[in-house]
Amino acid sequence: MSQGRTKWNVDSMIAGAGGGLVSSIATCPLDVVKTKLQAQQIAHHQTGYLGVIGTVRDVLKFNGFRGLYRGLGPTILGYLPTWAIYFAVYDGIKARFGEPPLIEDERKHERLYPAPSAKGYQPVMREHPSALHILSAMSAGATSTICTNPLWVIKTRFMTQSHHEPRYRHSLDAALTIYRTEGIAAFYRGLLPSLLGIAHVAVQFPLYEKLKRYAQRHNPPGSSLQSYQFLLCSATSKMVASVVTYPHEVVRTRLQTQKRLLIDSAAPEMTKPPGIVRTVQKILKYEGWRGLYKGLSINLFRTVPNSAVTMLTYELLMRHLAHLRT
Repeated sequence: MSQGRTKWNVDSMIAGAGGGLVSSIATCPLDVVKTKLQAQQIAHHQTGYLGVIGTVRDVLKFNGFRGLYRGLGPTILGYLPTWAIYFAVYDGIKARFGEPPLIEDERKHERLYPAPSAKGYQPVMREHPSALHILSAMSAGATSTICTNPLWVIKTRFMTQSHHEPRYRHSLDAALTIYRTEGIAAFYRGLLPSLLGIAHVAVQFPLYEKLKRYAQRHNPPGSSLQSYQFLLCSATSKMVASVVTYPHEVVRTRLQTQKRLLIDSAAPEMTKPPGIVRTVQKILKYEGWRGLYKGLSINLFRTVPNSAVTMLTYELLMRHLAHLRT
């Protein structure tokens, strides 16, 4: 890997981690409410069902204001490496397969790809940037998901703990408790629907890139995108991706909150928790199709500004880091 590409990946990791940190702190209360709604196995309008307002009241009643930030520790521990790994892989693949920063031809006001050889040969990915963005997004999503899934299991358990259960004291206590009682496999519950959810980034990031290019074409020649344009591009792409792929999040949360204790291994057929297909079937049978979209409204209210803040922080940090290197 060249020195320039190494610097680009390091910058991507720093900028990605910074964006994840800022957004995770800003939107943690919304994440708590969304996760509790996803884990709630009661159909809409049935006795015991808690909507957004009811969930907030329940959290404040039993845990106080601090309850809205329960799970912030593992959330930060999860977001920092997730975004660092994600953006490093995402930008690394784009650079490797033919999308270095575009060159501005000031005479013609056209943005041109630099040819990698004297003959001007253009790799296929440069001719089809959408394919490159999808490849980059899905590869980065799979890598970061596999590496950080244990942290998301801990975060989900923190946020969905009932006030009747013994409380985790901190992230390490939660990790040790889960390991002692359920084994290492518990940290990878929900991994498959998470990987299926890579379709989310396959929608979000190519759309984000297209919107940025569209915005750039409507800017004065030679000018950079403004902060509000980054926010609009990010918010729009995130909203579309969230609505299209949301059911996988509900299924993932249900699987991550399932507990299969090691002492139950003597009767595996009786205690085996349902997998993806059975989980979806149960949701549809007892909660209807709306069960697959539990928490969607609060999720959009959370993820759209979360993504917008993350991407804006990332873009601004990348500019700043690039400026420091010049």
